[in-house]
Amino acid sequence: MKPFHNRPILLILLSILATTSSARDTITPTQPLEDNETLVSSGSHFALGFFTPTASNNRYLGLWYYKITEQTILWVANRDKPVIGSTGRLSITSGGALMITDNMSSVVWSVNSTGLSDPVAQLLDTGNFVVKEGEDRSTGTYAWQGFDHPTDTILPGMMVGLDRRTGRNSTVTSWKSDNDPSLGSYYGFMDSRGVPEMYLYLGTQKIWRSGAWNGVRLSGSPDTATNQFFSFRFLMNDREVTYWYVTPNDSVVSRIVVNQTGVVQRDVWLWESSQWSNFWYAPEDPCDNYGHCGPYGACDPNSSPACKCLLPAAFAPKNPVNWGLREGSDGCVRKTRLDCRNGTDGFLRVGNVKLPESANGTEDTSLNLDECKAKCLMDCSCTAYASANISGGGSGCIVWFSELMDIRLYVGDGQDLYVRVAAADIVSPKPSQKSRNMMVVVLAIFFSGILLLACIGCFLWRRKKMRRGAGGNDLDLPLFEFSTIAASTEQFSEENKLGEGGFGPVYKGTLKSGQEIAVKRLSKTSFQGLEEFKNEVVLIAKLQHRNLVRLHGCCIKEEERMLIYEYMPNKSLDFFLFGKEKAILLDWQKRFQIIIGVARGLLYLHQDSRFRIIHRDLKAGNVLLDKEMNPKISDFGMARILMGDETDYNTRKIVGTYGYMSPEYAMDGIFSVKSDVFSFGVLVLETVSGKKNRGAYSHSHHINLLSHTWSLWKEGKSMQLVDESISYSYPMATDEVLRCIKLGLLCVQEKPEDRPLMSSVILMLGSDIASLPQPKQPGFAIRSDPLETEPSSRKQHSSDVNDLTVTMPEGR
Repeated sequence: MKPFHNRPILLILLSILATTSSARDTITPTQPLEDNETLVSSGSHFALGFFTPTASNNRYLGLWYYKITEQTILWVANRDKPVIGSTGRLSITSGGALMITDNMSSVVWSVNSTGLSDPVAQLLDTGNFVVKEGEDRSTGTYAWQGFDHPTDTILPGMMVGLDRRTGRNSTVTSWKSDNDPSLGSYYGFMDSRGVPEMYLYLGTQKIWRSGAWNGVRLSGSPDTATNQFFSFRFLMNDREVTYWYVTPNDSVVSRIVVNQTGVVQRDVWLWESSQWSNFWYAPEDPCDNYGHCGPYGACDPNSSPACKCLLPAAFAPKNPVNWGLREGSDGCVRKTRLDCRNGTDGFLRVGNVKLPESANGTEDTSLNLDECKAKCLMDCSCTAYASANISGGGSGCIVWFSELMDIRLYVGDGQDLYVRVAAADIVSPKPSQKSRNMMVVVLAIFFSGILLLACIGCFLWRRKKMRRGAGGNDLDLPLFEFSTIAASTEQFSEENKLGEGGFGPVYKGTLKSGQEIAVKRLSKTSFQGLEEFKNEVVLIAKLQHRNLVRLHGCCIKEEERMLIYEYMPNKSLDFFLFGKEKAILLDWQKRFQIIIGVARGLLYLHQDSRFRIIHRDLKAGNVLLDKEMNPKISDFGMARILMGDETDYNTRKIVGTYGYMSPEYAMDGIFSVKSDVFSFGVLVLETVSGKKNRGAYSHSHHINLLSHTWSLWKEGKSMQLVDESISYSYPMATDEVLRCIKLGLLCVQEKPEDRPLMSSVILMLGSDIASLPQPKQPGFAIRSDPLETEPSSRKQHSSDVNDLTVTMPEGR
């Protein structure tokens, strides 16, 4: 039987089912909720009842989505007081006390609501479970409500913050584990001191903060700006200080979760694919970690090292030794003390920042920026100021009165921060009149000579640049001497040669310090070598991720161009996958971790890095393995950046490797993040099977790995795909293996829109296989080779160390 995916009919059937079963949304003193019953909200959006977590014997009263087949628990009443080994009952007394009892009538959880003459408890269509007067069917004032006591999830309309009247501050706390909803280690709440912000804590340790509300979004969370799924709101008055968010309509099902790994994530339910998709999460990178670069330090995720002083002209590292070792938590200190009394201090602007922690700051909505500056100068303890509202037409400013803490830099986002500095750090001292006269004389005497030298220098520079090629002098990474690299590789000896690709040979080297390196040497006969070299240097020099190979520097001397990488002692993934002697060294757990690592690296390229980067040649040969067998994506010579709002790109120059190219790229020259997803899917299936996808175009489905996998999947024989070399290592992880096979097929579907994004891939790798959508037929499943009719003059091949890498002048 085919899966049932017709959502409108499904919703009608659910509605009919709810009506015929007389589902109710309230309990009364005479009608409690028994263990085998469920409350359903009036619009059938939410359900409330008892549940038992996997591998548990405890019963909990919980809330979940009624129309979503995957039970997702959103709220738990008795999270720390379960009904143990028996059935539970939820009831409300005539005095308004809500309680959970076990089958021995012992109370395990209760809340008391006073002042009600006819109390009822009702499940609202917002997901809020409330206690109120029975005749009051409105959604007004409640004697008690579940929204005031969240567990690990924030739902639309749920206000999180401080109630000034009662002193209650809503706290969202993670589950202890996947199967234990009791209080976990991570929790989030609003700190209302100074300018209110949301914080994530682990015990007493600050993990992450949201930034203050700036009229548009949370200043430290650019993704909280209004979009098609969410609209965030903020309210501060004498009664409350609260954040909440709303969704445009009931069809958008969303949640914000604090999970047990210490991540705040915002998810959206995708109806068509029946799965959760991660829309945003934090901390996203090391710069999101609280205080990563200390006081007056600024964290730039696109820089290496990431920590720098907020204003290098005015601040210096407090601990230069630790700073050099990339430990920046000590932060920076002023080079020159402030001189408040003489009124000589000034301000320097820092743009595109996450504003500093504002617990020790104040907000004044009546001041503009100029007035705020004047106010700051009059107070010797004031260290900075910034606009409090960037919504356009908004007013007000924030003033800080302590060290500036937890600042990060954004690209094309963030806000302007005006930092107080000493006058000496703003402008250089003015020279005396005598010094200026001498300077004029010197300039007059040497003016002609300088012009002559400049002309000669320009000529020599242009000549040298033409000889060396573009891309050498303006690179923001170390330049190695040719003699140093030659010595490290024993003059590029054959014994040190690791392999050879279309770019040229790769050598192992050892520097005098003992550091091992890999040297990628541009072949003088390489057709695309210079272009690939420039592309790879520009891209990878700006990328920092544990699953991307690290570039230490480059070497340029006359016709020589080399890239110096970290050395990967275990070579590339294909070295192990496609050799029987080596394949046995990759058990299933290692393979699964490699798949996860490559997925994380690709997600960074597509979503989390400074640019949206399409790799275009992801394959087993371009996944390198370090000494712990951790994967690192390499070879960015063919990568491209999508600018601004671009989602895809059309090119007449097709580059890549047969077997890994997506249909739309190979046939029409259109590439996007979804073409990388296709390549990742092929890589996943190769990693599971130990078999190479021999070509994108094939006469026989027995030769094509994708077709072979698809046939086995349809026949229910997917486990026959698994590499015989690891048959000993996966019996306990059969579900994990099947999940990867299904995920691989989802990634290689023919239409790009059917393939998941890498953010969804990460979630799928940790999900139950049943929650994954059903895959459709892969691209290039059973087709003849359209390139066979291509004139040989139109093909330009260069041998790759693992596969055939093709460059075609024109896309079709």
